[in-house]
Amino acid sequence: MEVSKKLEILKARLLELGSVAVAYSGGVDSNFLLKVAKDTLGDNVIAVTLHAMMHSDREIEEAKNYAKQFNVKHVVVDIDNFDVEEFINNNSERCYHCKKYVFSTVKEVASKYNIYHVVDGTNLDDLGDFRPGLKALNELNIISPLKECGLTKDEIRTLSKKMNLQTHNKPAFACLATRIPYGTKITKEVLRKIEKSEEYLVEIGFNQFRVRIHENIARIEVGKDEIHKFFSEDLLNKTNNKLKQIGFEYVTLDMAGYEMGSMNKGIQK
Repeated sequence: MEVSKKLEILKARLLELGSVAVAYSGGVDSNFLLKVAKDTLGDNVIAVTLHAMMHSDREIEEAKNYAKQFNVKHVVVDIDNFDVEEFINNNSERCYHCKKYVFSTVKEVASKYNIYHVVDGTNLDDLGDFRPGLKALNELNIISPLKECGLTKDEIRTLSKKMNLQTHNKPAFACLATRIPYGTKITKEVLRKIEKSEEYLVEIGFNQFRVRIHENIARIEVGKDEIHKFFSEDLLNKTNNKLKQIGFEYVTLDMAGYEMGSMNKGIQK
């Protein structure tokens, strides 16, 4: 099916819903969905963002700025004490328990604004990785219109570019907890170390990256087209010293480069 046809189906689906609350991270998918929803439904749209310990402050600020450009009502819920035990203990179902809490909260916010349909940015490509959070979305009757319309990540980027959305080429980003191996307890201290390390990579010009942790080791993944930047003794020393200042004892570079979902290897889908 042509991508333009999929866009028309998406608009028709949103019109059918009438009013929606978009679970909004400011990433490629949710930003595209929010823009289309705003253009289609006007003021019958709100964006809801949760800011908890596993979210980067930079990502939250970007989400606020994007939503402001669309002139959309944007509700940001700050959760200082995200004490979902199953999330903290970090087993392979972590994402399920997190999504269950997060989207239950989004539904509560939506109902306060008399909106009874919550939509999210899950797309067709998201079905290919280990994503236990999708089960939570189904249980809560969250609607994923991009997936329903068969839109892929590349198609969403293409349409976003045509709409002049800043996020059309934004790198993939996931919650900071995805940098921590299953079975390792999640703490605010560890999450902040990851956040500071990744902020440093932004500052020195990297585009696609993750800082994965393995006890006291930081394993840096960057896009394969960017690994060559580390072929500099000065940058290696600078990065090593910076991450050790942040709190890691050892700093490593993954030779394979950035790989989405690399912490899910060995997990049964």
